[in-house]
Amino acid sequence: MRRSLVLVLVLLSTLLGTPAAIAAPGHQISYESITGVGGTTLKALVVQPTGQGSGPFPLLVMPSSWAVPNIEYVGAAAKLAKESGYAVVSYTSRGFWDSGGQIDVAGPDTVGDVSKVIDWAIANAHADGTKVGVAGISYGGGQSLLAAAVDRRIKAVAALSTWTDLARSLYPNNTVNKQAVELLLAAGKATGRPGPVLVEAEDAYRDGRFADVLPISEGRSAASKIAQINANGTAVMIGNAWNDGLFAPGQVADFYGQLTGPKRLMLSPGDHATAELFGAAGLPNEIWESAGRWFDRYVKGTANGIDAEQPVQLKPNNGGTWKKFGAWPNGNADTMQLAGKRIHAGWGTVADSGTLLLSGALQGFLNIPTGVSLPFVDRNVAGVWGGPQYPGGATLAGTPKLKLQVTPSAETTTLFAYLYEVGPLGLGALITHKPIKVTGAGRTQTLDVELEPTVWNVGSGNRLGLVIDTVDPRYQTESTRGSTVTFGPSSLTVPKA
Repeated sequence: MRRSLVLVLVLLSTLLGTPAAIAAPGHQISYESITGVGGTTLKALVVQPTGQGSGPFPLLVMPSSWAVPNIEYVGAAAKLAKESGYAVVSYTSRGFWDSGGQIDVAGPDTVGDVSKVIDWAIANAHADGTKVGVAGISYGGGQSLLAAAVDRRIKAVAALSTWTDLARSLYPNNTVNKQAVELLLAAGKATGRPGPVLVEAEDAYRDGRFADVLPISEGRSAASKIAQINANGTAVMIGNAWNDGLFAPGQVADFYGQLTGPKRLMLSPGDHATAELFGAAGLPNEIWESAGRWFDRYVKGTANGIDAEQPVQLKPNNGGTWKKFGAWPNGNADTMQLAGKRIHAGWGTVADSGTLLLSGALQGFLNIPTGVSLPFVDRNVAGVWGGPQYPGGATLAGTPKLKLQVTPSAETTTLFAYLYEVGPLGLGALITHKPIKVTGAGRTQTLDVELEPTVWNVGSGNRLGLVIDTVDPRYQTESTRGSTVTFGPSSLTVPKA
């Protein structure tokens, strides 16, 4: 009788499973409708921990990227729920895919949706309203920063492949990033419903009036809300790529420098969203692993030591281990003196910045840089200068700066500056670049221009090379064929680690 009773109990235990209190940690996913600003329905995948009690659980909210649905972060969310006990809401941003409303380009309604999702999660997903973090890639990263400026409940942010200054991103030095703008417009129309702001912005762009779009930038840029973010004490982590073709790293580096609360900056090889792509799917990834530790420290309050680590972590764009700094690097520098030259404008050369997404991905995944053969750069239509040779190699780290004396013959000319590592045969690997718009026919002027920042290991025996021409397929060029550009004595300062 006793043996029979034992067998029955064992059988019941096998059929019914272990009690909930000792169940192994896991997760469950549900598809939910959440009411956003103005009653707009936002579609979300809600990932909750199982086998870890009934909550309340620390909350992570993840707005989707531009043109990407809510499935974007489910892999990372499942990992965070199972391993760290977070409730995670991954939702489709308004105007895209299964969510309602129209695309307002990170306007007030889209930013307000983040707070509405937090409200819903507290009421419906066993979330702890005192332990809230927000994370996102690209459009989701920008929303995360903007929401942190207005919602004090957000304790920490992980903004990946983000912008902090929309104008600097899409209109650097008053030059339209044509490939980026075309990609965003096409993706928005293919996967969403453009609202009036986006429609008017496209009309201005098509009419050659991109400067008319600039007034919308400030309110949609976290750089204009730095005081609010600092006042809220939000812990901000930013992860971007050196070759990001949409949101280049200079704007986030400057934004990082103005933060006064807990902060972390990670820049690594790759293009837009490539550095953290696999982490969003739940696969091993340095950026997402760092983001998880960031939230553990500043949302859950776990003393994991991340706050004692060097906050600026930079991985060389052409390979190598992470280099860690207490602040943005600003050490020793080499200066290249640039002799005067005169070139004809309006013609392209074999030097260019590469193709959006493709070139940066090749650099990030395969260490294949955008290249050039300097002997084949036409000196009639481009200025070419040789820099110092490094017999023992060198590591560039920081922001190269041009002091450029220039006299254009046309009223408007677009210049493109390319910095290369050059080998003994004259083959160059693109380190960084920047467009420069020059106005004022016949007027000699000295321009202070910052190229995009970089960390780059120069090989032993190689040297630096600078090329400046007037046409680049990535950008909208305003150079006039038949005009000229005269360069006076100028200089390029290159920082070293």
